[in-house]
Amino acid sequence: MPNAIELIVDGYVSLNDPRALDDLRMQRRKLAVDLKARTGFDYQATIQQIEDDIAVIEAGLARLDGAAAS
Repeated sequence: MPNAIELIVDGYVSLNDPRALDDLRMQRRKLAVDLKARTGFDYQATIQQIEDDIAVIEAGLARLDGAAAS
């Protein structure tokens, strides 16, 4: 069963909206940087989930790039 980020990315890909995907990726990257800068608590599991989300978003962008190249 796909998770939420996969469904969101699939929606943006079907709408052919790379800008929305890029905005989503940038938001996730900023969040990861902010969490990595924090101390006093182990955010590693959350950071890993965010990095997994970024990988899904980048795969969606690659699908759009592949469709544009065809």
